[in-house]
Amino acid sequence: MKIYVNGKYCSKANAKVSVYDHGLLYGDGVFEGIRAYAGRVFKLREHINRLYESAKAIMLRIPLSKKDLMDAVTETVRVNRLKDAYIRLIVTRGLGTLGLNPFNCREPQVIIIADKIVLYPRTFYENGLSVITVPTQRNLAEAVNPRIKSLNYLNNILAKIEAINSGCHEAIMLNSFGYVAECTGDNIFILKDGVIKTPPLFMGVLEGITRDEIISLAANFGIEVMETVFTRHDIFNADECFLTGTAAEIIPVVKVDGRTIGSGRPGRITRKLMAAFHELVRRG
Repeated sequence: MKIYVNGKYCSKANAKVSVYDHGLLYGDGVFEGIRAYAGRVFKLREHINRLYESAKAIMLRIPLSKKDLMDAVTETVRVNRLKDAYIRLIVTRGLGTLGLNPFNCREPQVIIIADKIVLYPRTFYENGLSVITVPTQRNLAEAVNPRIKSLNYLNNILAKIEAINSGCHEAIMLNSFGYVAECTGDNIFILKDGVIKTPPLFMGVLEGITRDEIISLAANFGIEVMETVFTRHDIFNADECFLTGTAAEIIPVVKVDGRTIGSGRPGRITRKLMAAFHELVRRG
């Protein structure tokens, strides 16, 4: 495996950053998870735009133009001779001091990893996933805004720990008002009476690339989509539920907090969107 580090390709064993890098010391940086299908990088421009927005929000200068960064991503996939891949694009604040001051970091670090990823076993896509709601709340937008895809992922990790300790692979996180926000690594959708609902961004939600694509696909099918607040009660009584994310793609949810969703099997609309999404990413 060849990993891109600041314009050079290194082996996995030699791909290193300083222990004084603020990305390591403080989680000071941003990242994107991107997919390649059949040798084509999916929604690369959208991912790069989101990366730059995250960087701007934390006043982090990315030392490459958008075009150069896009070229570096595609080249990293090519160098590793991958057709289907998961790409992790990282920009850290760079080498600094033990103090918090980010302006002591002069040279941001750009790292690109292209590898394989299997987030969930295939059986979960066929039979559905069981999830729980966890006590850990989604970060307040006034604290670390969830729309910033930062390297500081401890909020999500704590929720993931609670899910795993309860025997689940994924967890639903609520915001400080008790409304559903998202999962530890995925956006959430429910279907009720033919209408798809998903939490709006102001509820503490990452604007997922796959989330936006599913909203567009549903519109193409003539299915109404509402970005609206809802609670666990609405999920319990939904006809269908599914999660979306770059790594997860679309995965059905059939049980939440011990309550069976719909028939207890992946729903018709969920399966329709899954098939349409798979066709889309293969088409390019």
